[in-house]
Amino acid sequence: MSTHPLWRPFELPDDDAIARARVGVHPQTLVEVVASDERWPAQFDAVRRLVLDTLGDTVVAVEHIGSTSVPGLWAKPIVDIDLTVPDSADEASYLPALENAGFNLRVREPDWEEHRLFKLLEPDTNLHVFSSGSVEPQRHLLFRDWLRTHADDREAYAACKREVAARGFTDGMAYNNAKAGFVYDLYEKIFTADPAHAHTPQPRIG
Repeated sequence: MSTHPLWRPFELPDDDAIARARVGVHPQTLVEVVASDERWPAQFDAVRRLVLDTLGDTVVAVEHIGSTSVPGLWAKPIVDIDLTVPDSADEASYLPALENAGFNLRVREPDWEEHRLFKLLEPDTNLHVFSSGSVEPQRHLLFRDWLRTHADDREAYAACKREVAARGFTDGMAYNNAKAGFVYDLYEKIFTADPAHAHTPQPRIG
């Protein structure tokens, strides 16, 4: 059986894992999914400039990811950004500067590629920090680029997001877990279609 190098098994974080990762206060607000907004690319550009001005040569890459990076896709009105630094475990190299620039650390996950999540309130932004060579940012770009070029999957994902949001979630991680099955299945489709890597479909359990 062939496995794509960016494949991950289908796993949902449980409440204990979510609680351990969280830092500080996480206000509970109703999850809202809205139609694509033409302002989102400009908001990304503004935050990208802020990150570059703040961290300078510490920045390896800054990428607009998530649903706001896909024109025409319904999304939570929150810009998701992947920031790659040489070593995300080395918080001293970037955390104080980001905090001084208005970002607040909300998630610390040493066991998941040393992922860190910062929140910026204006524009509303989730800044994900990973180390060079991490798998997850590569997955994000593959997912983004597929949705940008496959209208049928883009519309199906939008429908999934609207249906899940209509359930009235007030916690972003619970919302993410509820649509995780769709996301996994779409990754399987993307991996199977990748001409650069052989992949045997591995249906999720659960």
